[in-house]
Amino acid sequence: MSPRPAPADLRDLARRVAADIADYLREEVVVGHAPDTKSSSTDFVTAIDRESERRIVEAITEVRPDDAFMGEEGTDTPGTTGVRWVIDPIDGTTNFVHAHPGFSVSIAAEVDGRVVAGAVADPMHDELFDAALGEGARCNGRPITATAETELSRALVATGFSYDPDRRVRQAEALMTILPRIADIRRMGSAATDLCGVAIGRVDGSFEIGLSHWDLAAGALIAAEAGAVVRWPGEDGMTIAAAPGVAAELIPLIESVGIV
Repeated sequence: MSPRPAPADLRDLARRVAADIADYLREEVVVGHAPDTKSSSTDFVTAIDRESERRIVEAITEVRPDDAFMGEEGTDTPGTTGVRWVIDPIDGTTNFVHAHPGFSVSIAAEVDGRVVAGAVADPMHDELFDAALGEGARCNGRPITATAETELSRALVATGFSYDPDRRVRQAEALMTILPRIADIRRMGSAATDLCGVAIGRVDGSFEIGLSHWDLAAGALIAAEAGAVVRWPGEDGMTIAAAPGVAAELIPLIESVGIV
């Protein structure tokens, strides 16, 4: 059996590929694209999503031809190395089709089923987040950390909403419990962007239910490596990331609303 690659090497590959795709998306976003839909009338996908995923797989395969892949737009390729790449070519396609900031490219690498490296590129803000397990998180090559906030009442918290109309109603009702306890809510439209926002201290926490693995794999690692407390999806499918000083109050508050 060949030795497993170092997380930093996988991070650097993810970083290079994500940066290239971000350049591609930055050129395409001004053109305008008629979207198709997937799970609902608000769950958009474009030809650029599919082309971006193809380019990501092609670029990584040139370097690591025997790895496995899982992508949002249908890529599902087995491998023989113990490494699997988890790809969301455009997280926040609704933003992309409206030329609205907040979409991102998310690439994570798993080794033997554990996420060990990831990169998230935000084309509209020219920011490239990355992390390797045990080596911290960065933005544009500089180390980043979650905030030092300790007061829940001052916490700015990001969230996202389901594509399912009934669940959206329940999420809106849950905010009636959460919002009075915190400073405010932000909704960017990309889970990967929100998780990186926790990592760099732009928000003090984020939560969302029903995320797919490709939505959160890279961003959750980046948040955790930046010192955030990260709750990966449990049985209820809730993903939470919080600055360490507010996590003890914020996480139980979010869990208490019981969004299903």
